[in-house]
Amino acid sequence: MTPTSADIATDWLVSAGLRPTRQRVALAELLVGDGKHRHVTAESLFDAAKDKGAAVSLATVYNTLRAFCEAGVLQEITVDGSKSYFDTNTHDHPHFFWEEDGRLSDAPSDQLVIQRLPAAPDGVEIASVDVVIRLRKV
Repeated sequence: MTPTSADIATDWLVSAGLRPTRQRVALAELLVGDGKHRHVTAESLFDAAKDKGAAVSLATVYNTLRAFCEAGVLQEITVDGSKSYFDTNTHDHPHFFWEEDGRLSDAPSDQLVIQRLPAAPDGVEIASVDVVIRLRKV
């Protein structure tokens, strides 16, 4: 029997140790229900939820996305210090930011080479390196 998008979403939540509430399942379905990775903003996910008839507020979407990040099933990517995107692919990988339409997409990680990072200051360690490559038409 083929699992439904709700089954996939529920399994995703349970595997992350999150309680599968009605609202979480509705949002998780939009994020991972088809098994594909995606990049969303809180606003785009809110709009998609409204289009599907899910009764969620924008505040609930923000809170749920934060909970998903804390559980490790989403990665937050900040562009320009103010715009946050949420990625269902939590493995380290670079991103393209398409300036013309404000879209984020995966960049090929096999083509990225970082030869050396600066030493971290005393008493801290480098937790991660985020690579966002901005693109614009010429």
